[in-house]
Formats: sequence, C-alpha cells, structure tokens
Amino acid sequence: VMRMAFGQKLVAVHRHLKQPHYLLKKPKESISRDFETKGKHAIRFLQDGNKVKVSIRFRGRELGHPEIGLDTMNRFAEFCSEYASVEKAAKMEGRNMLMFLSPKSGK
Repeated sequence: VMRMAFGQKLVAVHRHLKQPHYLLKKPKESISRDFETKGKHAIRFLQDGNKVKVSIRFRGRELGHPEIGLDTMNRFAEFCSEYASVEKAAKMEGRNMLMFLSPKSGK
C-alpha cells in the first residue's frame, strides 16, 4: 500500500474531478515576480485541462477601492489570454472578488 502526503492526494483529486484551482489572494499591486509565478501556475493548470478560480479577498480599507482589484484581475486575464477564456468575469461577492477562467478548446 502506497501512502501519499495530503497535498499529493489533493492534487490528484483535483485533476481527476477537473475542479477549479484557486489563485491570487491579495488585491494590492503584487510584486511582479509573484504575479508572474501565479500566472505560470494558472497556465500549467489550464494546459492540463483544469479550470482556474481567481479570488481576491479585500480587508479593511481595501474594500473602498475595488477598482484596484479589478485592474489586477484584468491584468491576470490578459496574462493567461493565450491559454484561457474568461468563463465568468470578475465580480464582487461580499469581501471577495471572483473570476473563473476555462481552458481554450484548441490548447
């Protein structure tokens, strides 16, 4: 009997069920390196045929400036545009802004 770590099992389940992966957690102008890293992870998930759920949580004063989060979401969608189409556009739901990306059929 082979034992897998919890993280490995979770990834295997996600790939099997084609559930969306979660990315981006902060609305601030992220460090460009962090943004690129998240984008590359999203592209990898999309190439495997998975959907990607991008979420940003706003806290405190950040709730007064949702346009910064919207700009970040639009930049992220543009970064992944070669491999993904926007299934559900960025929208505020309470303290969170959510966007769903699905893989393009030809990729």
